[in-house]
Amino acid sequence: MREINLDRLRTLVAIADHGSFAEAARVLHLAPPTISLHIADLEERIGAALLSRKRGQIWPTTIGETLIERARRLLADAEQALEDVQRQVQGLAGRVRLGASTGAIAHLLPQALEVLGQDHPGIDVQVEVLTSQDTLARLSEGTLDVGLVALPQTPVARLVVQPWRRDPVMAFLPSGWRSPAQVTPEWLAAQPLILNDAGTRLSHLTQEWFAGGGQRPAPRIQLNYNDAIKSLVAAGYGATLLPHEQGAPLPDPRVQMLPLRPALWRQLGIAHRAENIERPTQHVLDVLWRFSLD
Repeated sequence: MREINLDRLRTLVAIADHGSFAEAARVLHLAPPTISLHIADLEERIGAALLSRKRGQIWPTTIGETLIERARRLLADAEQALEDVQRQVQGLAGRVRLGASTGAIAHLLPQALEVLGQDHPGIDVQVEVLTSQDTLARLSEGTLDVGLVALPQTPVARLVVQPWRRDPVMAFLPSGWRSPAQVTPEWLAAQPLILNDAGTRLSHLTQEWFAGGGQRPAPRIQLNYNDAIKSLVAAGYGATLLPHEQGAPLPDPRVQMLPLRPALWRQLGIAHRAENIERPTQHVLDVLWRFSLD
């Protein structure tokens, strides 16, 4: 069964609006025979007359009125679809799928999304909490557009991963603890610990830091939610190692934040596909780069 052509529906609506084949031809910039051909084609497709003609007047039949009503909605939907797609092509609107760890989502990403909302309110960023490895895999599959990942990472074909931020890792301790001015692996390993899940990049970093001091501590608990970890520290349950981004709020008064000796840094990168970057995605990348830090 042949589908109804939108151009033919547009012709029918124009005749109904202007009451004349000739006027419809003028408005649509079509030759009069083309207008007649469109209506004949529609009537053959429907199997019934759509227009009545008498003494130079033209008006829709009952069946024609039903089709015209539906045609108006179809044409409006088609125009809206084209407008929506054009806005996305121009970067004025669209959806961007972003993957990031809980660490990046806690402080950095909300700031970037606030700026994006001011500059490009039509762009909808859909955020998923993922490990760096999952983020890179999803980027390769094409089910993500942007990723915030821990560095370093093994190169992945057709993906670009660039350094974004380098933030210090600090010791977070209950404020009531007596502690040194700088926290060493030897001192911290003797304390009850709350550390990140073993599968995270931050966990690998902290293990290497402890190993540099000849330590292999066993944490009381491992989590992957930094805010929950800080809450446990505030409750006196233990100490932890977490990044502290420039400009981030100071911890709860029940928590003291101290530098490490030797210093430790958490590096993040921005990952995206190497080709065919749509404008909404580029706008998101541009905003994220405003928050870069060496």
